[in-house]
Formats: sequence, C-alpha cells, structure tokens
Amino acid sequence: MTVSFIGTGNMGSALAAAVAKEADNTVLLYDKDASRAAAVAEKLGGRAVDLEKTLDADYLFLGVKPQVLPALAKELAPLLARAAKRPVLVTMAAGKSMAFVRSLMGEYPIIRIMPNTPVSVGEGVLLYCGCDVTEDDKKTFAHLMRHAGLVVALPEEKIDAASALTGCGPAFVYLFLEALADGAVACGLPRDLSATFAAATLKGAAALALSSGQNPGALKDAVCSPGGTTIEGVRTLEENGFRGAAMDAVIAAYERTLELGQA
Repeated sequence: MTVSFIGTGNMGSALAAAVAKEADNTVLLYDKDASRAAAVAEKLGGRAVDLEKTLDADYLFLGVKPQVLPALAKELAPLLARAAKRPVLVTMAAGKSMAFVRSLMGEYPIIRIMPNTPVSVGEGVLLYCGCDVTEDDKKTFAHLMRHAGLVVALPEEKIDAASALTGCGPAFVYLFLEALADGAVACGLPRDLSATFAAATLKGAAALALSSGQNPGALKDAVCSPGGTTIEGVRTLEENGFRGAAMDAVIAAYERTLELGQA
C-alpha cells in the first residue's frame, strides 16, 4: 500500500508513523518546508517527494489546516485531474465537510477523519466517515490506521460532536492532570513525582473504565467509602462546578467547530 501525506506537522507525521509501522507500506511525504518532510521521511523510512509525486498513492492525506485548504486545492486539483491514479483523499480539516472538500478538489472518493494527539503514541482515537468509497476502501483504511489507536466509523453528522470530546478532550485532561499534580505539590510532594503519579492515575483509571465497561459513576462510587477521604474530594469538586465546567467545555468546543465549518 502506498500512502502519501501532504503536510508533515504533528498530526500528519504521527499518522504517517502509524502507517509506517507496517514494513510493506510505502510512505510518501510532502511539505512546503522540504527540510521538515525530509526529516520525517528519514525518521520513518519514507520518501520526501514533490507535490505531484504524492498522487502516486492509494490514499492521500491532506494534513493542512482548514484555512489552507483553498490554496492547496488551487495547486492540487489540476494535478489530480491529470493523475494516472485516483487516490482516496483523506481530509482532517476541522469543521469542514466532505462536500466542502470535494467542491475544492473535485469529485474524488474521500474519507474525513478527526484524530487526536495521542495517536502519536498509538493510544489515540480516530473518527472517520467516507463518501464514494467502497467497503473495501474503508476496511483497508481502518487497517492502515490500526496502529494509531481506536479507529471508529461514524456518520458525518456525528463527527463534529464526537471530535469536541475526542479531539479537544486531551487538552482538558492535561489541565486536570496539571491541577492534580499542583494539589499534590501543595501537600508537600515533589513536582516530578506529582506529575508522574497524576498521569499514571489517569491512565489506570481510563484503562479500568475501558476494560470493565462499567458506568463511570459506578466506578467513582466504588472508590468513595462512607465518610472517607475520596468523597470529601468529590464533594469539593462538585461545590466548585467541576462536572458542569467539563460539560460546558465540550459544548463550547462543539459550537466553535460549527462556526469554523461555516467560515
């Protein structure tokens, strides 16, 4: 399988790394900054190529920001029109529908994805939907991305809501991580230990939630002994609007995504 990436920023290079974990995949990389593409190619065992050469692929990832898509389309659409192959275009532009991308690039098969940053360590969530792609194309794509983490197909109308959680959620988690560590520092624990313990606690709690399949509320209750220390901490979080703030953060991210889609 030959897979091309236009844009080798953090997300593009992370997804390229997931594809490159299979030795029989060929990874082609292009970036306006040729030195960056070359550095990523050397690290992954791929090849840095020019823009036209990226079309010699089965899947072509458009790893650019939404505001850059129109400029890229002006360069790429003419090349696509005369290309020998017809790659599946993979877009990750936040808030931009498949119909919008096709209006810029042409009537090509397309997959829209929303990955999150933990894909860089193989523990991410990657949401996807497709237009004019076969079931085999979708199965092959999911197989290509399996080293990125959890790969889930969703209807396009659910992508923005889900990505407000999965795409923005890591930033919310890092705020919580930092706050937990700061609390432990205030109690006298060294900073390095506090940060490590906070991260390991969140990782373990998430792993238990996923493996057990239990409702988070039930898992929380299992830690809260009557009159104990944990329930006092939970009470303090509730008094300060913790759950409401977390819900509002996801809703605000979703509403901003809708605004970006209309821009």
